[in-house]
Amino acid sequence: MGDATAGLARTARILRFLLKYRGAGVFTGLDLDHVQDDTAPEMAGKPHEFVADLEALGPTFIKFGQALSTRPDLVPPAYLAALERTQDAIAPVPVERIRALIESELGVRPNHIFESFDDVPLGSASLAQVHRATLRDGRAVAVKVQRPDIGITIHTDVDALAAIASRADTATKVGRRVHFADWVHEFRKALLLELDYGCEAENLARFRKHFSDYPEIFVPAPLWDFSSRRVLTMELVTGSKVTEVSGLFRTEHDVQELAAALLRGYLEQVLVHGDIHADPHPGNLLVMEDGRLALFDLGMVVHVPPRQRDRLFRLLFAAVDGRGEEAARESIAMGTRLEDFEEERYLREVGQLVARYAAHPSASASESRLLFDIVRVSTACGLRSPSELSLLGKTLAHLETTCRALDPRVDMKRVIDRHLDSVMGERLRRSLSPHRVASELMELQALTREAPRKLSDMLSLLADNRLQVRVTGLEESRLMENLQKIANRITTGLIVAALIVAAAMIMRIETNARLFGYPALALVLFVVAAALGVGIVVSALLRDRRAKPREESGPR
Repeated sequence: MGDATAGLARTARILRFLLKYRGAGVFTGLDLDHVQDDTAPEMAGKPHEFVADLEALGPTFIKFGQALSTRPDLVPPAYLAALERTQDAIAPVPVERIRALIESELGVRPNHIFESFDDVPLGSASLAQVHRATLRDGRAVAVKVQRPDIGITIHTDVDALAAIASRADTATKVGRRVHFADWVHEFRKALLLELDYGCEAENLARFRKHFSDYPEIFVPAPLWDFSSRRVLTMELVTGSKVTEVSGLFRTEHDVQELAAALLRGYLEQVLVHGDIHADPHPGNLLVMEDGRLALFDLGMVVHVPPRQRDRLFRLLFAAVDGRGEEAARESIAMGTRLEDFEEERYLREVGQLVARYAAHPSASASESRLLFDIVRVSTACGLRSPSELSLLGKTLAHLETTCRALDPRVDMKRVIDRHLDSVMGERLRRSLSPHRVASELMELQALTREAPRKLSDMLSLLADNRLQVRVTGLEESRLMENLQKIANRITTGLIVAALIVAAAMIMRIETNARLFGYPALALVLFVVAAALGVGIVVSALLRDRRAKPREESGPR
């Protein structure tokens, strides 16, 4: 009973927060008038107040704010900027509880594993805190320990968010357009994966392998023997923040090549390996004393399926090359067309966006802003964009900040353009590799072998008059909606007419039972007829079954 009461109280607090900012301009990204208006007036709720209230709700909503910062179709620029500054540093957990959790997870006391373990954490965030330690063999390591009981808090909060999102999807026009429940579901999956440090250790190992071709980038290796679902031990990384690089370092190292290598490596992670590290902000990167750039905190990684990865590559390639219509076509293929999708308008506006981007000098062009604007226009025109497009935009935005901190003169557009050319060449070489050609020939052989039999089966069905064509989706179509409305109107008319005729006929019969001077039964039937008629008419007008809004995904 106590847990249920606490859950209801938590849901009520979340609802109060959402209602407070319902009309504050937080979701003007959905307003067609504000799609490209960065100066739209903010109403009651100011962005910094919104973020402060969000942080006050606890760790789940700090992460929720970070996820919300990837939705330029929902959130206007002023709020996006405020959400980017969401503070993820909170008071640390007492070290005694941290030691107890390490012992329960690894099955051995920390002083049996570590020669030394610093009580003061290197950092303390909403989900975990990191301590410096030294193994028995002398290796310096960083130990990331999850906050005790954080999983229970997150499950409670996400369940409340899911219930609210489901109601919003059915009760509001915005919900039916955006599908909040689907977004909360994706948020739940990403957050639960971030709580599993086994997944983060795999991400570290995978990124370390993929970045092996980039000697400028260092990814610390996980130590599997000293890691678990809630404890992650990895090589210790020391260095300076990219925003605090000294002038001496700039003169002794090629910071331009370092920034370019970081950008190329991330593009390859996304477009070749299908991994989007959604949080490569300057705080997750350190410049080491030997000149390398260390990358860590890989809990928030999204994997892009191969087909979607190819479309993402083609979209980015077309956009950087200035081919707006092709970029629009690829984004349509990636997204979901809603019933009110305005394709002609979408093609025109995306074409204009890409043309403006191509017309800018290379140094001033912003690839992340271009992708965010494409997402905004998609929502305005009735196209639901995939989350991968927004995540790539956010990743490029963080990379732009990091690269310009390393080298303010870096030409990101030129680096991206050249790297996309090299990726395209590599793709062509792979498509002509012997095993790929052999696979295609085997598929062609199977098609050639099975085609005569399938054609014979179809002709046999046609000859026997057994060929059937099934039309699906009628139950969700406008035709069924309109037929039901017609049936409701006919039923209304028949019932009302029958009862009124019956009342009129009984009215002519002499009887002692009278009401207000009229035969009682006739009057009762007339009143019932009127009530039923009005009731059925109101029901038909208000409760006629509405067809589910048509949504059409691109070809798979």
